[in-house]
Amino acid sequence: MSVGIDIRGDGLAHVTLRRGEAGNAIGLDMARGLLDAARACERGTVRAVLLTGEGKSFCVGGDLREFSRLSGEALEKHLIAVTDALHEALRTFAAIDAPMVAAVRGAVAGAGIGLAAAADITLAADNASFTAAYTGIGYSPDAGVSWFLPRLVGPKRALDLLLTNRRIPAAEAAEIGLVSRVVATDELAAEAARTAEALRRGPTAALGTTRRLVAAGLTEDLGPHLDREARALAAAAASDAGREGVAAFLDKRTPDFTRVPPRISGT
Repeated sequence: MSVGIDIRGDGLAHVTLRRGEAGNAIGLDMARGLLDAARACERGTVRAVLLTGEGKSFCVGGDLREFSRLSGEALEKHLIAVTDALHEALRTFAAIDAPMVAAVRGAVAGAGIGLAAAADITLAADNASFTAAYTGIGYSPDAGVSWFLPRLVGPKRALDLLLTNRRIPAAEAAEIGLVSRVVATDELAAEAARTAEALRRGPTAALGTTRRLVAAGLTEDLGPHLDREARALAAAAASDAGREGVAAFLDKRTPDFTRVPPRISGT
């Protein structure tokens, strides 16, 4: 299997790209594996998702060796099948309440940037480097890269990265907002696990609502967004998690949100 999915009984889902020998390049099998993993998270009572890649690099983008075996209409159909599966995986991960942590290292290129950008919290090893790569081979972006990048780093920086394909180190990626923070390479796995575990223990439905509020706020006018916030807050306060959080605050104890079943998905 090119993508591993391990959903623990406590609600932490670990999704692993398993083509380390090929830089975790995304072909049809891996795209479909990511979609299967996303649907497994959607079906299960998942509280947090940890996305990692085996080998030296997180993901070098599309599998060009696979693509080069085809041409013309056959290649077009193949790439549509790859992107259909990959994009549906991204949509599914975005729709569930469980937040995603991505731990990236080594080369992150093309669709790998899309996977890294799609995570709510992206931790980069200090040996990570990022390059869009698409136009360097005559391609245009996929994996949401042309959607995520302008929102994360601004349109001017996004075009700089997409048109020039310049490689940026982890420190610059953090500075411009492409990743959340940089950690030492030998500490990446432990820090990602700690971060995912903290999210797993959180109020899953409230985390999911917060994810969607932030996404909606990027395109929504202030007035409608304030109304959306008000309705969401009222629902959260009335929920079991909201009651547990307030009770714990008043009792001066740590809330135990894991006693509250996570909502599987939301809109």
